[in-house]
Amino acid sequence: MSAHKHKYYVVWQGLAPGVYDSWDECQQQIHGVPGARYKAYSDREEAVEAFRGKPDLSIVKAIIEHAPRPAEAPVLPDGTRDFTAIPEVRLDAIAVDGACSGNPGRMEYRAVRVIDGAEVFRIGDKNPLIGTNNIAEYLAMIHLAALLQKAGDTRTPIYTDSKNTLAWLRKGRSNTSLAATPKTAPVLELLRRADAWLAANGPIRNPILKWKTELWGEIPADFGRK
Repeated sequence: MSAHKHKYYVVWQGLAPGVYDSWDECQQQIHGVPGARYKAYSDREEAVEAFRGKPDLSIVKAIIEHAPRPAEAPVLPDGTRDFTAIPEVRLDAIAVDGACSGNPGRMEYRAVRVIDGAEVFRIGDKNPLIGTNNIAEYLAMIHLAALLQKAGDTRTPIYTDSKNTLAWLRKGRSNTSLAATPKTAPVLELLRRADAWLAANGPIRNPILKWKTELWGEIPADFGRK
């Protein structure tokens, strides 16, 4: 006997248009709604693409009206956030962010897929690094750009919420005042290597997009420590 295949449900016209992981959730959005429009799909990405389509103007209007702006994207049962509810967000993108406890202090940085929050990489969680938040966000950007280049991928967009990172990219190098000490030496070496990579390979070919925190909530790669 074949295993039951999971289905995903797209609601175009309902209480809160979006992509749902179960029939019960879908039914809550369409029950009693005149002219409700919905459909089941066996693949989540296919469902998201269908949701992003434009069946008719009234459905598009409903999507816009129900998109959670300026509040954060809805939280799913597994704790991840559902950015499919925000039409402007590029779900095919990867988001980067950094975190630092102190200035300087213990820092981390990571990259996650926007569509499902899956971590692409995370640096500094197991082997502590001493640096700054600006350095962490810049290193995350260069680390991801290098990985994408190695994979021959120039299409995947990269989201950052860091104005500082964007400024350093425009200059083609970092600009930190972090003092050189035995504790900061590993981070400064990573920064030197990142600048060298950018000098040799930049500008980054992938689309670099600014995450609109004020409209969409925290960037998907956020560490949630504010």
